[in-house]
Amino acid sequence: MLNHIGQIPAAAAFKFSNKDALVFEGRTFSFNEINDLVERAAGGLSDLGIVQGDTVTLYAANSWEWIVSYYAIARLGAVINPVNTMLTPSEIEYVVKDCGAKAIIASPEKVAAIMGVKEVSDVEEIISFGSDIADGAISFDALIAANISAPTPVEIDPANLSTIGYTSGTTGHPKGAMQSHRAVITNGAMTSQMQMRGADDCIVSALPCPHVYANVIMMSMMMFGSKLVLHRAFDVDLAFADITAHKATIFDGVPAMYMFMLNSPTIKDADLSSLTRCYVGGQTMPVATMEAVETAFKVPLTELWGMTEIAGLGSTHPLYGNNKHGSIGCALPYCELRIADAEDAAKTMPRGEVGELMVRGPIVMMGYFNDEEKTREALKPDGWLHTGDLGTMDAEGCVSIVDRKKDMILTGGYNVYPAEIERVLAAHPAVALAAVGKLPDDIKGEIAKAYIVLKTNTACTEDEIIAFCRETLAAYKCPRKVQFVDDVPKTSTGKIMRRELHTLDI
Repeated sequence: MLNHIGQIPAAAAFKFSNKDALVFEGRTFSFNEINDLVERAAGGLSDLGIVQGDTVTLYAANSWEWIVSYYAIARLGAVINPVNTMLTPSEIEYVVKDCGAKAIIASPEKVAAIMGVKEVSDVEEIISFGSDIADGAISFDALIAANISAPTPVEIDPANLSTIGYTSGTTGHPKGAMQSHRAVITNGAMTSQMQMRGADDCIVSALPCPHVYANVIMMSMMMFGSKLVLHRAFDVDLAFADITAHKATIFDGVPAMYMFMLNSPTIKDADLSSLTRCYVGGQTMPVATMEAVETAFKVPLTELWGMTEIAGLGSTHPLYGNNKHGSIGCALPYCELRIADAEDAAKTMPRGEVGELMVRGPIVMMGYFNDEEKTREALKPDGWLHTGDLGTMDAEGCVSIVDRKKDMILTGGYNVYPAEIERVLAAHPAVALAAVGKLPDDIKGEIAKAYIVLKTNTACTEDEIIAFCRETLAAYKCPRKVQFVDDVPKTSTGKIMRRELHTLDI
């Protein structure tokens, strides 16, 4: 196995040469072409002063440039900070200040709003994809066109930091999960091992590149020669068309994608005969829906589970094993899963009983960047990581998720924490108290609902509250419903009882 992520493009070019690697919006790239672009991008970044150990934030939509940038950062031995494009400029400012990013690589539509970050952080350069370059930004295309040689490859210990992936924080601020090179590479390799992804596979995906699920698919392409047909965003008709046109063998998606596909009138004319299997992750999927997908697609649909803190998957079903609907499968090779007592993590629950899912192995994060307290809470000295998910384990070691230990809202595959929304709502001039709970949703799985106690002699509307949130929060974090109430359920100490908020629903 390779020692670090930066070695992957050259190894892929050596092994797979002119084989098709990536297709994006009509343009096809071979493994040789990707490696050449990575080398030139790395040369350009080096010329800007990026060196081993620097952190570079990657704030861009799905594109071939995203993939090239990811590996170019690693090629220099710099640390990759992939962030969700739905984050707002204020959220980006927090992230880059927290991780000390030296540069930001961004989609053109994101650049203008973040130019001010340079004045309040360590960010020295903002690099823009596309041809319409904002004032003060640097053209990514120009960096590549300059054809500056990349420096001599650096030696990096596999245990060294490769990635800082931010996940929403229960305190209202995101936390930066630190991943080693070994963790990212191992997860990509073992996911491919379990799901038998290889050079004979063609994968269609619109999963967001910064997401760890998308990362393991990208790693499968680069390490094992599968072909990736990448979409900028999910579109039902385009998904069906590219599965047919490229004779895709695998489709990866979150439950909402499959629901839209099932409900599309074009499914009756879609040629899905090339598919051999499909995968679903991001949130649990009802068994009845999984069965409907299998009936319509005529291939197995396999569930998987993962999280930012483990660089991708923690479990799935092996391709040649028993695909248990309603279960997220078993642990990846070299890794362990166990169900711990929710009140005492040192105790392991008997098979079939509910407890907190915990994971251990080389995929587990190094900790949260600059946050020793949160690291100690999440990561035990013996290597076991709290996941916050409640589940059960059967006699074969397969896990089923029952619920979440904390109050996290999982909407469309994204983690949303009530405290983060409540922190924003508290700044509204009409809000005396705000509590956020969750509601089930057929498409997104769950959505956030805000319960607002207004200040005396003030007035406000639902639309005004949601609009206020959108000024600061990414769209997926904003509450979709607002209810004005006289009070909210509290404990004897005055703590809001979020799990009782539903009793107020009207």
